[in-house]
Amino acid sequence: MKIRMAEEKDLIDLLDIYNYEVEHGTATFDLTKKTIPERREWFFTHNKGNHPLIVAEEDKRAVGYACLSPYRAKEAYSATVELSVYVDHRYRRRGIARKLMIEILDMARRDPATHTVVSVITGENEASIRLHEELGFLDRGTIREVGVKFGRYLDIKNYQMMV
Repeated sequence: MKIRMAEEKDLIDLLDIYNYEVEHGTATFDLTKKTIPERREWFFTHNKGNHPLIVAEEDKRAVGYACLSPYRAKEAYSATVELSVYVDHRYRRRGIARKLMIEILDMARRDPATHTVVSVITGENEASIRLHEELGFLDRGTIREVGVKFGRYLDIKNYQMMV
C-alpha cells in the first residue's frame, strides 16, 4: 500500500468510498449520495493551504482517504482543521485508517498554519473513537441525538488534538 497526495484521477474512487457510507453507514450524516460535480467541488477545496487530501493506494486504486478541511467558514477558525477518514468497506480492518491518520497528522504538525485538529465522530463508531484516542486525540464532549439516519437519532462525539 502506498500513501500519496490525492489526484483528480482518484475522484471516482473517493466518490464510491464516500457514497457507500452515505447509503450504508453512519460515519457521515449525509442522506443523499454525492454526484461527481459535487465531489469535484469538494476535491478542489483541498491540497491548498492547510487542507491536504491524501489517499491510500492499493491494487492501482484509492482504497481510502484522509483530509483536513476547514472547520468553519469564518476567518478566526483558519488554524483549526477538521479531520475526515474513510476506507473502502472491502479494505477495512487492515490498518489503512491508522496509516492515513498518522500521515495526515504529521502533515498538520509540520504546517505552521495549523494549530488544532478536530474530529466529529458518530457516537456509535467505536472503531474510529478508539483509533482517535490511541493516536492522542482528547474527547471534548458528546452532543446527544443531533442527527437522524436509518430512523435512529445519533450522537456525535467531538475529539481534538493540538498540533
